[in-house]
Amino acid sequence: MALRSPRRSRARPAGRPDPAPAAGADEALRDEIAVARAYDAHGAELYRFLLRSLGDAGSAQDVVQETFLRAWRAGDRFDPSLGSLRTWLFSIARNAMLDHVRAAGVRPWQVALVDDASASPHAGDDPSERLLRGWVVEEALRRLSAEHRTAIVETYLKDRPYAEVAAEMDLPVGTLRSRVFYGLKALRVAMDEMGVEP
Repeated sequence: MALRSPRRSRARPAGRPDPAPAAGADEALRDEIAVARAYDAHGAELYRFLLRSLGDAGSAQDVVQETFLRAWRAGDRFDPSLGSLRTWLFSIARNAMLDHVRAAGVRPWQVALVDDASASPHAGDDPSERLLRGWVVEEALRRLSAEHRTAIVETYLKDRPYAEVAAEMDLPVGTLRSRVFYGLKALRVAMDEMGVEP
């Protein structure tokens, strides 16, 4: 499977069908046409995210390629009813980027051949990493029941006191704590299904 660079012209090679992002936006990546549609729809955005995170165009292109290769290999595991293709691809890109950063840490001589290692930002320091994490958590929260979602958002994410939230929801504090506990367990399962480490 060969993908073109996200910075090149959008002209299509002869004999290759035009992409239909609307039709293929959330389809499983079972063949090269579906991967090409996903790449056309999300490749440039992934590249920009990775370029900001890694600070190196070559590394960003490598990780984009790795992202779509992993997505193609795991295409049968994508379920549009669980989340959007965009979120799934960004999760894969994040994991591929972390693998790339770890590999560069093991082989620092490779980084030195291309660029100054001290100039490259760390993946966790980038605001886009926090934004991506927020999208993933939001997507995972949608999979929870309304009671669990509300309990987690009000107590865990907004950091409000349990007693205040329980009184507002007309619940015993113990019931609210139970909802938060089981809601967090369900959230971990949802993120695991999305292929993201909580």
